[in-house]
Amino acid sequence: MLLVIDIGNTNTSLGIFDKDNLINTFNLSSDVKKTVDEYGISLLAILNHNNMTEKIQGAIISSVVPQLLEIFDNAIKKYLNIKPVNLTYKSKMPIKLALDNNKEIGADRLANAAAAVKKYKLPSIVIDFGTATTFDIVDENANFIGGIIAPGLKIQAKSLSQFTSKLPKLKIEMPKKAIGKDTISAMLSGIVLGQKCMIKGMVEKCEQELGQKATVIATGGFSDILINDTDNTINYIDKDLTLFGLKELYYLNQKNS
Repeated sequence: MLLVIDIGNTNTSLGIFDKDNLINTFNLSSDVKKTVDEYGISLLAILNHNNMTEKIQGAIISSVVPQLLEIFDNAIKKYLNIKPVNLTYKSKMPIKLALDNNKEIGADRLANAAAAVKKYKLPSIVIDFGTATTFDIVDENANFIGGIIAPGLKIQAKSLSQFTSKLPKLKIEMPKKAIGKDTISAMLSGIVLGQKCMIKGMVEKCEQELGQKATVIATGGFSDILINDTDNTINYIDKDLTLFGLKELYYLNQKNS
């Protein structure tokens, strides 16, 4: 079995694959204050509870938090006795990076693009709704040509509450109407519907630059909230796309190691 780990700014997603089948997923908070031992014990507790510890034969990590990449790498080595693959722009991939600076691209975005190439018709646009909302664009020849990074829903909500003294904290959900009748509904309209309108407009701009329609895939924690009424902008919701991409990249890099 294979352990795949996607370390984000807020949450860390873990997946267990039995060959090509994702059989379980887990989530941990991303906390740079936690030690190697704390994360190692957490990993062992999860795996032991599911009777999987002795079955894990490999691991791969993607991380947008450099400190946590090192912590998880050492935790897996110490507690699982496995040397994990650490995904970087130098890793073997089913895509060609066509960026001005390949070093800048986040490992999670590489996993998303790799998964899109393996699972969907090209060109593709992957929209990942996490701490940030990111767009990853792969052209018809499997070139990763770039993307878009915008504030995510939580960032927007937190910013409104933090920088405006009278606006409250709120739970992210789809508002009933665009015109809010109270403060909460007005905030939700601006944040959630505003994000939806941004998505539709940016997809149209990307398709204009590609010169053709693209397969649009949504992933990430807030995709279910945002994709209830898509105006046909989104073709697929694939909540585990990043984990699938990590699985594909692990086996590709094992073959080439």
